[in-house]
Amino acid sequence: MVDANSERPILIFRGDNAGNQQWTLSKDDITVGRGEESDIVLPERQISRQHVRIYRDGDAYYIVDLSSRNGTWVNDETLTSPRRLYDNDVINLAKAALLQFVGSGATAPLPFAVPEGAGDGRLRLDRAARRAFINDVEIDPPLSPPQFRLLELLYLNYGRVCTREEVIQTVWPEAFGEGVSEQAIDALVRRLRDRLAEIDTDGQYIVTVRGHGFRLENG
Repeated sequence: MVDANSERPILIFRGDNAGNQQWTLSKDDITVGRGEESDIVLPERQISRQHVRIYRDGDAYYIVDLSSRNGTWVNDETLTSPRRLYDNDVINLAKAALLQFVGSGATAPLPFAVPEGAGDGRLRLDRAARRAFINDVEIDPPLSPPQFRLLELLYLNYGRVCTREEVIQTVWPEAFGEGVSEQAIDALVRRLRDRLAEIDTDGQYIVTVRGHGFRLENG
């Protein structure tokens, strides 16, 4: 019998002192805050007693700030109204605690299987922990959520070219169909290349195939 909670998203507490704390969103409506009345309690004084609410609407999950004193950010953007959560989004509560949203298998935009050869080169991804390594050296600070989504897309499609449309659908799913500029895509690729070059200045990794898209080289 399949555990229903295995199909639920999870929140992972990130940070030097976070340990391995994570919570399955076993209810469709939860609160996160410092107070004992919250479903997920984070004992940081900067965090309000009930700081944010995360709730399910259909197949999607949303987050809303509960008029917290010190604010909430999602992927470095201030949360001012209800916002849909996507796999690998990073939630910053009052600049005091980082939570990573990991979507359920039903809503994850990428396939699970890693193609043969993807993990045989210098670049390696720990997809469960959202960490990237080159020659066993971790990229630190971690890649931003959009950077990791792009790298994961190329990693899971090792051996073929990923189109710009696939990049948009994976990295900016909320904007798919509305249009994302070529400049935005190119800027993301450039930033990701720069991050990889911090560890390995000789590796190319992300190759632009003119007129088609991008592919990963992981020799």
